[in-house]
Amino acid sequence: MEKRIDGRTVLLGLFGTPVKHSGSPAMYNYSFADKKINYAYLAFDIKAEEMATALDSMRLFGMRGANVTMPCKQKAAELVDKLSPAAKLVGAVNTIVNDNGILTGYNTDGAGYVQNLKHNGVDVKDKVITLIGAGGAGTAIAVQVALDGAKQINIFNPKDVFFQNAEKTAAKIMKSVPNCQVTVNDIQDKANLYQMIANSDIFGNATKVGMTPNIATTNIEDPSVFRPGLVVTDTVYSPDKTKMLQDAEKQGATVIGGRGMLIWQGAAAFQLYTGQEMPVDEVKALFFSKE
Repeated sequence: MEKRIDGRTVLLGLFGTPVKHSGSPAMYNYSFADKKINYAYLAFDIKAEEMATALDSMRLFGMRGANVTMPCKQKAAELVDKLSPAAKLVGAVNTIVNDNGILTGYNTDGAGYVQNLKHNGVDVKDKVITLIGAGGAGTAIAVQVALDGAKQINIFNPKDVFFQNAEKTAAKIMKSVPNCQVTVNDIQDKANLYQMIANSDIFGNATKVGMTPNIATTNIEDPSVFRPGLVVTDTVYSPDKTKMLQDAEKQGATVIGGRGMLIWQGAAAFQLYTGQEMPVDEVKALFFSKE
């Protein structure tokens, strides 16, 4: 990478903490080099209370953009100059684009989910979708599938602060997208959950349940709720096929893992930065082929 850095190289970065483990620098720098774009991407350990200074630095240094991870996503949404429709509804930003000092915040998490489904031949338009999880990933997914034409979204979560946030998000979605109905439900009501899944086209886990090292866990205790014709998705990307997906596959359901969502949300950000398509197949083979 050093050979292509010169006086014209444009900086991009990752803001959040911790970030030393992140694979984003390798993914983006490989893609910039592949496309012969004179950009360089670094990771910066930034706390939420430091975001205002970080955004001032973006303008000062002429950075093209930045990805934002926890715990800075909500603070970024408060500080940028403009918000995309999805970021406005979600209330959180994971991508910032700098256009001559004007910072626009986007949320590509939901776009990554939708694009991952499309890549697997599944369209969310006019579909009934049930989701477990009302945190950042679940909120972003619910917002994006609504914007992309889903007919109904059923969100399940424990009755905690995220449940309350989900109720607010549901109201915002239905106001912004009147043709989409959104329900918020208690995850402890298993009978309701399983009935909603039975009436759904797509079911998704948007929690960390099933993630390495807890690979034997699942939110769905009774795998008989899965069936042929149902699309079952997961946001967990390690392992690539969680216990929930394995159970669903045994019941004849179509399963889609979370690794593709991770790649496609990065590809969406890449296109916002560059106007070009990320070399997704190469990135997947190089950085996501191993557990």
